[in-house]
Amino acid sequence: MNIAEYFEAVKDRILADSFVVDFKIIKYVDRSKNGYMRARVDFSDDSNLEFSEFIEQSAENKIRLVTYSYHWSDKNDKLIRRWDNANHFPKLNNFPHHIHDGRTGEVTPGKPINIFAVLDEIAARAD
Repeated sequence: MNIAEYFEAVKDRILADSFVVDFKIIKYVDRSKNGYMRARVDFSDDSNLEFSEFIEQSAENKIRLVTYSYHWSDKNDKLIRRWDNANHFPKLNNFPHHIHDGRTGEVTPGKPINIFAVLDEIAARAD
């Protein structure tokens, strides 16, 4: 899979989800060995997800997610949950992967995650 194919799979998945009402790409960069996408997804419950992914393609044509941020907010733009791997909580297990809980204000250890898993989690909570 190359960079363009990966981002096309992301777009296809988002547009296939029945709870998605709008999808807008804010920035898209596709270079031969890396790429970046920043986008916003609006859901039928009036919540939204702003996300960014920077990916690299290996010599074996595998996609590796380098940095990510998935910021899920309610209809008033109040944080519900954010998954990211920014280097600002080095004492947490699984550093740098962590989750911000908007309801409690807590930051907890996370695991490597991608847009597909985030959409699955949001869909499960929407049911």
